Amino acid sequence: MSRVEIVEQPTTLVALTANAAAKIKELQAEEPAGDAGVLRIAVQGGGCSGFEYALGFDRAAQEGDHEIESHGVSVVVDPFSAPYLQGAEIDFLTGLQESGFKISNPNVSSSCGCGHSFQVEEGEAAEGAAHGCGSGCSH
Repeated sequence: MSRVEIVEQPTTLVALTANAAAKIKELQAEEPAGDAGVLRIAVQGGGCSGFEYALGFDRAAQEGDHEIESHGVSVVVDPFSAPYLQGAEIDFLTGLQESGFKISNPNVSSSCGCGHSFQVEEGEAAEGAAHGCGSGCSH
């Protein structure tokens, strides 16, 4: 009897959809030359659920950053944010109910009613998070 070895493929840190990559390239083209070399994705404290996403352009990767190429876009993630973003996918929506960048993150255990902040800890959601934004979110 032969033994079959199952090898798990590592999950991509962050992936962009084709729609998100196209929009990012469009926005990069509008920035001054050299100012938007990479898309920086980060997680920072804030919002009514504990964490918020931050997306913005940077000139280049910094020491310690994780560097990813997705649909021709260079993406960087700092070492603090990487564990919170593992396996996340960023899309760009242009619908009637939702438009803009949308992050699907498998690490999120609960999120604010407006979708701008989230929790990753196991257990109970932050007080008030399940009932809407409260005063912690800004639109």
